Amino acid sequence: MSLKTDEVIGHVGSVLTEGQKKRGILIHAFQKIQEEHNFLPEEELRRLSKYLDIPMSDVYSTATFYKQFYFSPRGKKIVRVCTGTACHVRGADKVLKKIKNEFGIEEGETTADLTLTLETVGCIGCCGLAPVATINEDVVGEIDMKKVEGVIEEIKK
Repeated sequence: MSLKTDEVIGHVGSVLTEGQKKRGILIHAFQKIQEEHNFLPEEELRRLSKYLDIPMSDVYSTATFYKQFYFSPRGKKIVRVCTGTACHVRGADKVLKKIKNEFGIEEGETTADLTLTLETVGCIGCCGLAPVATINEDVVGEIDMKKVEGVIEEIKK
């Protein structure tokens, strides 16, 4: 692990204890680990715990506090279907059902081949384009049953 606490913490480090510095870089370390593996593997968390001399229970409790960190492998494509009011009224449930049926998974699950992780969100912030979904960072709006076929093909690429 090549994280140096003073590089990550910056000038604030001069007022922190060594223990506080180490704890201060946990989030940054989690981000780097997840960037590399697409989730937080237990063996990497154990290595981080040992490297920073922070109990594994503290490392794990910090990581589980944040919804952005995942503890199991995720798909190459993360599809988030908006289920907010505007999207719901305009048929998001049909879009979600079609994707679930096509890939044989439920929301919150990942396909066995790690092609797709399917999630729902309360709002993407594009209500005028409802129903809306994202594929990784790309927003796809006005999804009808014809357009969802293209979304499925995009996921399979």
